Formats: sequence, C-alpha cells, structure tokens
Amino acid sequence: MYGRRMGRPGLLGTMARTAVVAGTATATAGAVRNRQANKQAQKQAEADQQAQQQAAAQQAQQQAAAPAAQSAGGISEDTIAKLKQLADLKSAGVLSEEEFAAAKAKLLGV
Repeated sequence: MYGRRMGRPGLLGTMARTAVVAGTATATAGAVRNRQANKQAQKQAEADQQAQQQAAAQQAQQQAAAPAAQSAGGISEDTIAKLKQLADLKSAGVLSEEEFAAAKAKLLGV
C-alpha cells in the first residue's frame, strides 16, 4: 500500500508550513517597521512643535526687549550713555559749551 505516512508531514505539508512561517515573519517585520516609523514621526512632530514654541518665545522676548531698550522720548540707552560721556567731558573742561551743544545735537539728530 502506498498510503500517506502518519507522523511526519509530506513535502506539500512542509512547504505549506514554511510558507505560513515566512508569511507570518514578513507580516510581523512589516508591523514592527510601521510602528517604528510611527514612533519616529511622532518624535519628529514633537521636536518640531518644541522648536516652534522656542522660536515664538524668543521672538516675544525680543519684542519685549525692544521697548525696554528705549527710554522716555525714544532715546536709546546707548545714546543716553554717550550724552553722559559728553557731559563728563564738558564738566572736565575738555569740551566747551558750544562743542558740547554741537555734539549733543548730532547725537540727538537735531
């Protein structure tokens, strides 16, 4: 009798089992790859959002600092410092009243 043997699968059974194992491995690898890609995309989105928030915060700080750099009358702190230097030079006798007035007018743009 040439019947099927019991106990061990035949060639077709082995091939079918191999195909199922290979298909399962491929599906699992694809799922892992997709999950890793999704995690990476989520991390990138979080990093982009954080960078945008930092840029917005820096811009807000710069905008807040711009008015602080100017005192009453629209004179910058740098101009005030230069005016003080001119006044000190005038007090020390290095500049005459006319020289002081001319330098002050130049600084103030008058």
